[in-house]
Amino acid sequence: MAKKIEEEKETAGKRLILGVDLGTSRTAVMSSRGAKQLFRTVVGYPKDIIGLKLLGHPYVVGEDALEKRSFLDVKHPLEDGVLREFTERDIEIARHLMAHLVKVSKAREEDELCAIIGVPARASAANKGALLNLAKEVMSTALVVSEPFMVAYGLGKLLNTIIIDIGAGTTDLCGLRGAVPDNEDQITLTKAGNYVDERLRALIEEAHPGVQINKYVACDIKEQHAFVGEAKSPVEVELRRDGRPATVDVTAQVRTACESLVPDILESIEYLVRRFQPEDQPTVLKNIVLAGGGSRIKGLDTFLTDKLSVFGPVKVSCAPDPTFDGCNGALKLAQELPPQYWSELGDKIG
Repeated sequence: MAKKIEEEKETAGKRLILGVDLGTSRTAVMSSRGAKQLFRTVVGYPKDIIGLKLLGHPYVVGEDALEKRSFLDVKHPLEDGVLREFTERDIEIARHLMAHLVKVSKAREEDELCAIIGVPARASAANKGALLNLAKEVMSTALVVSEPFMVAYGLGKLLNTIIIDIGAGTTDLCGLRGAVPDNEDQITLTKAGNYVDERLRALIEEAHPGVQINKYVACDIKEQHAFVGEAKSPVEVELRRDGRPATVDVTAQVRTACESLVPDILESIEYLVRRFQPEDQPTVLKNIVLAGGGSRIKGLDTFLTDKLSVFGPVKVSCAPDPTFDGCNGALKLAQELPPQYWSELGDKIG
């Protein structure tokens, strides 16, 4: 018995636990040794021999890829929160992303890597399987769980709560009823941050003919000025028109693009509330939490509260750390539940 205990201690010492929020736009990772990293979920490849000379590497991951996109072919491995395609090339791109994830976690060569990875609430079995196959190449054990469940676990809100996790690729909602949520307790919407970016780009082009705007510029505007409801002040941004600087008012366009997320979210909340016991529904309505990058949209919590007021007293709040709440919850779950029990929570390898 003493020998077995010593072996378990030795194994635990070599085990590096990771909590990973693998997002369409950004990936966050935290480790049991204190590593905490955020990087863009993009991989850049030189377009030609000149690009290779400028980069000095066969590929680059993260913010560097976007900053150098003028001479790189920038790839987004994830779409709507899951692998874009299952072709050999797409898998290779995702493999480079996974290798970077391990690198920033500061894993040692002798480490036994064990990771809990967040995926959209209603990700398909095929998508989960493809992700786990990639994880298997660099990790000893990996488990995929729904992103809103990760947030709920980290916040300790596992009973009579609804989590709304608004990312770039998906908006995921989850009703927590004191047990591991099943498919009927979760909803994935494909209207999320990227959808807002595209709507905003189109609306600005329509309202201000001749301005030059792409998805990256639209995303920057959204991340700086996103709001719903009445604007506290005009939103004026400097764009380019025919190569020249032009200051344009985009207040109405930002509001319209951001509010385009609301109808589907409200409909999904109503569905999830009805799944709780009637005596618990008043408590649930006071325990709705916004998470993910979309929770930073100014006024969204009060806007949703007002729209839901027909159901009685409502409280919508924002998670304290939209960037790391998901992977923090995954790390907490992984540390509190040994890897040998992970299969009880969902799809697992190792």
